[in-house]
Amino acid sequence: MQVYLDNNATTMTDPRVVEEMIPFFSEMYGNPNSLHKFGTSTHPALKKAINQVYDALNASDDDDIVFTSCATESNNWVLKSVVSDLMNGSRKNHVITTEVEHPSILSTCKWLEEKGIKVSYLPVNEQGIVEAHTVKNFITDKTAIVSIMWASNETGAIFPIKEIGEVCKEKDVIFHSDAVQAIGKIPVDLQDVHVDFVSMSAHKFHGPKGVGALYIRDSQFLTPLLHGGEHMGGRRSGTLNVPSIVGMGKAIELATTNIEDTMAKIKEKRDRLEDAILEIDDTFVVGDRQNRTPNTILISIRGVEGESMLWDLNNDSIGASTGSACASEDLEANTVMLAIGADNELAHTGIRLSLSRFTTDAEIEYTIEYFKKAVKRLREISSSFAKQQPTEGGEVQECELHHH
Repeated sequence: MQVYLDNNATTMTDPRVVEEMIPFFSEMYGNPNSLHKFGTSTHPALKKAINQVYDALNASDDDDIVFTSCATESNNWVLKSVVSDLMNGSRKNHVITTEVEHPSILSTCKWLEEKGIKVSYLPVNEQGIVEAHTVKNFITDKTAIVSIMWASNETGAIFPIKEIGEVCKEKDVIFHSDAVQAIGKIPVDLQDVHVDFVSMSAHKFHGPKGVGALYIRDSQFLTPLLHGGEHMGGRRSGTLNVPSIVGMGKAIELATTNIEDTMAKIKEKRDRLEDAILEIDDTFVVGDRQNRTPNTILISIRGVEGESMLWDLNNDSIGASTGSACASEDLEANTVMLAIGADNELAHTGIRLSLSRFTTDAEIEYTIEYFKKAVKRLREISSSFAKQQPTEGGEVQECELHHH
């Protein structure tokens, strides 16, 4: 059996999405900007896809949806607009974000700092989120934009986006959210939340790779990141990727229809897997179960290095990912785990398991069996774990984290 539990990285494209896309590769292949019928024949499908995104997010007719290549592009576009605004006379040169954002946010912020922009990286609390009052305390009259993720790609922790949005509205500061890990996993209602820009990627909710979108409230102006033509109303140049846009529309419709029922079923599987793993001694789950996306587990295993665990799981045909940054060259510990009280060693042991609507009960049972076997094997050869075991007259020091 092969088990894929890395759905926060990417998802399988739903066969119904693929079926929707196929005609636009070899039948209706015209450039939508062409005036002949080969081009204009694609217009109804494009309009349908746009409406599917609007409906899924409950966006207003006054808002704008611009298709991009992915959320990374959308994130870059929004943040780099701060430099464009400065060049055009804006006095605002301050950006607020968090320490735990996706690299497409953090790397762009580092680039902004090189251009003279001041960036505040807010710390997270014990639950791995930034609270609204913290954001409020950092906003000044120089703050141009606040950029905070809707949900964590590592822990699944859901940020208080509605409350942060209210703070930004009160302070008259632009608010952007990378919602890649939220859309398709929890309800996202843009009429209920005040957020000016929202980034998304289709491949996170069973759509194709290489296509995303940026939601723009009230169609406000944003200096284009790509110049060269009048595509997407002059907002983003480049011939439209019609098959992928059609696929994204279908995928977001499927992902958000009856989302509460779908996610309840996924959560049941996740909780069963989580409970079984927590039966193992010295295992710890990061984040409150009720304030997490229903498909995500970030679990740490005392005495088992994350990369080694991934290797063992992969040998048993289970695809997962490490929740720590130990894959990087400098082997930094996971920021989120350190923030919630894990010691440095434990912060290198995180394993992220992320389910999808295609995850089966049989796959969960298989994972439970082989996960436990892997932990047992790796602890038997772990010198660090052996040192922590109680000896005669001695006790193991307890971690600050607790079992879920």
